[in-house]
Amino acid sequence: MKHLLIILSFLLLSSPVIGKETGVLYLYESSSGFVLKSFGDSKVHPKYEGKITNRKPNGFGVLTYPYGEKSVVGEWKNGKEWNTKHKNKDGKIIGKFEDGEWILKWGVLYFGFRNGKVGYYTVKWEGFESEDNRDFSKYEGEIKIGFPNGQGILTFPDGEKYEGEYKDGERNGQGTYTWNDGGKYIGEYKNSLKNGQGTYTFLNGDKFEGEWKEGEQDEGTHTWSDGYKYVGSWKRGQMWNGIYYDNKGNIFGKQVNGVQQ
Repeated sequence: MKHLLIILSFLLLSSPVIGKETGVLYLYESSSGFVLKSFGDSKVHPKYEGKITNRKPNGFGVLTYPYGEKSVVGEWKNGKEWNTKHKNKDGKIIGKFEDGEWILKWGVLYFGFRNGKVGYYTVKWEGFESEDNRDFSKYEGEIKIGFPNGQGILTFPDGEKYEGEYKDGERNGQGTYTWNDGGKYIGEYKNSLKNGQGTYTFLNGDKFEGEWKEGEQDEGTHTWSDGYKYVGSWKRGQMWNGIYYDNKGNIFGKQVNGVQQ
């Protein structure tokens, strides 16, 4: 009797229904969604290879799609993705699950109106444009919970473009904004405004290098295309307190409380 109990215990622990084993499953699409089965053809069906419990992915595994178009690598829990990364055929991460929550890593969003509500949308507006339904710009890059988050590119129909960092849908961090008139800003952003160190180059060749605060010049150097310079502070978009230099470095004037002396 004792030997029989030992044998039964061993069989229960080693059973694929009760214990965890390594195996292969195939992904099928049904009317109710996607299901995994123990049989299939890897040339047609996505194939899962990894840890399995009760005929469901449970633990580390890899899901590969036919023709190598996509792969999913990571941890499953009770048949569902838990901490996984989705990669395209080039190995680029296009999405992931974190603690069971889907986070789109890379994709396309359209910023505009839908029925009068402004925001980011996953589908481009193709219908008749109106005040309530239209797109202003297109975003391509990293996404989190439906908003730009990470590296991305925002383009406008008139040719303007921003390329750089985002956080929670706003330009935050380092970025480059190019205007359709040829102007360009390279520097730091905070809440979609120029903020911190940055350089703005004007169409005519003039350049400002220095500190920005809430979208406006704060302190730095403005260099004209002929080599003359102003070094000092700004207030409400105007040169406020500073020194003027000619193209040989000689002082030839100053700015006091917004008035040139």
